[in-house]
Amino acid sequence: MPDSRVRPRAALAAALCSLLLLTGCGGASKGNTATAYADEVGPTVIGTDGSPESRVVAALYGELLADAGVKVRTASTRYSSPADTTRAVAEGRIGLAPAYETSTLRALPEAQTLPGNMAATLSMALPPGIDALPPAQAQNGVVLAVTPATARTHGLRTLADLAKAGRLTLGGPASGDPDAPSAASLRKVYGTQLTESGTSATADVLVLHGTDPVITRDGLVVLTDPKNALPPEHVFPLIGAPYAGLAASKALARLNSRLTTAQLAALAASVDGGASPSGTARTWLRSNGLLG
Repeated sequence: MPDSRVRPRAALAAALCSLLLLTGCGGASKGNTATAYADEVGPTVIGTDGSPESRVVAALYGELLADAGVKVRTASTRYSSPADTTRAVAEGRIGLAPAYETSTLRALPEAQTLPGNMAATLSMALPPGIDALPPAQAQNGVVLAVTPATARTHGLRTLADLAKAGRLTLGGPASGDPDAPSAASLRKVYGTQLTESGTSATADVLVLHGTDPVITRDGLVVLTDPKNALPPEHVFPLIGAPYAGLAASKALARLNSRLTTAQLAALAASVDGGASPSGTARTWLRSNGLLG
């Protein structure tokens, strides 16, 4: 291939390889480079980590882009985690994927957090050629929730209220998540008297992901976090710069003010129950006036 074609892409690939979660770009050893993006940008390939949340958000992205006249297709590979989709975007194997704020930063161990400014933090942390577009309201981070009966008994609406509730137990399905708070960390921030109960679903205070269908199914009360003890995990489009044109950016931004955590939980529950991600996404977008 002529040098005039290789050199710009090789330079971009070298920059992309600075993504610290990678052990090597495209399987190459450290110090080597690989072409990250083709010279002629084709359809935006959208990847997913395989979870119901990721699959339905990827479908939402695809429907919005197609409606805006952007050519898209779904990646044939289903990745195992958000870190894997981040790697795929960075290497240019896919052009776009749903990503989550704290999970993305965790994959970049030298990233410096600017308190209260996640947009700037992500902008500084990501390598050249990779963009973090503005996030939706929806989050898939860790939350603490209680049953309506527990909330009524102890007057619980916020994590701060736990301080007056006495000794309750803390546990649940997401207790092993890297962002799950411990009884000690909550005591330090909120003065609570919680005791650990492992991952037991019978704990008084449940550690869950914000899109867990059990929250809606059982009418759980999600406790608000006035001191921001739990890290944010809003979903946002992680995209290769060649695919982040004006039409694409405007189309994806239509989702941001409309998709809430509760709505994402409902969409994910439908997909988890066997519904088609694309059909679920299309129906929701049309019902909210987001498709032409």
